[in-house]
Amino acid sequence: MVILIVVLVIILALAAWLISTYNGFIRLRNKSEEAFSAMDVSLKKRYDLIPNLVETVKGYAKHESQTLEAVIAARNQAVKASSPEEKIVRDTALSGSLKSLFALAEGYPDLKANQSFVSLQEQLARVEEEIAGSRRYYNGVVNKYNTKTEVFPGNLLAGMFGFRRKPLYEVNSEAERENVKVSF
Repeated sequence: MVILIVVLVIILALAAWLISTYNGFIRLRNKSEEAFSAMDVSLKKRYDLIPNLVETVKGYAKHESQTLEAVIAARNQAVKASSPEEKIVRDTALSGSLKSLFALAEGYPDLKANQSFVSLQEQLARVEEEIAGSRRYYNGVVNKYNTKTEVFPGNLLAGMFGFRRKPLYEVNSEAERENVKVSF
C-alpha cells in the first residue's frame, strides 16, 4: 500500500511537472509571437514613412538616385518578407540603406532646413525608438524561450513537442556594423 502511494505521488509530481513545463513553453511562445507582432506594427509605420521621406529628398538630390532607389528597394523587400527570420534580415538591410539616406541629406543644407523633411525625420526617429524598444522586448522574451528549450530537463519536453529555437533580432554582418561612408 505504501509503495502504491509513493508511486502515485511520483506519477502525480511528474504529471504536474510535464503540464507546468508544457504550459510554460506555450506562454513563452505566445509572448514571443506577441512581441514580434508589436515590433511588426512599428516596422509598418516605418515602411509607410519611407516613401514620403524619399520623395522629399528627391527634390533636393536629383542626381543621387542610386541611394534613393536602394532605400526604396530595401523597403519593398522588407515589406514582402513573410517569415520572422526573413523579416529580420531584410529589416537590417533597410536600416543600413536609411543610414545612407540620412548621410546623403547631410550634404544638402537646404534639405536639412526643409520643414517637411525635418518633420518626417522626427517621425522616423520616434518610430525607430519604438522599433528599438520592441526589439529589446522581443529579444528578451525569445532569450527566455530559447533558454527553456535548451536547458535540461525542459529540452527533453521541447524536443518531444516540437518547440524549436527562435531567432534573435541582431545585426548579422560586420558590414552592417560599420559607419556609412558618404563622399560628394
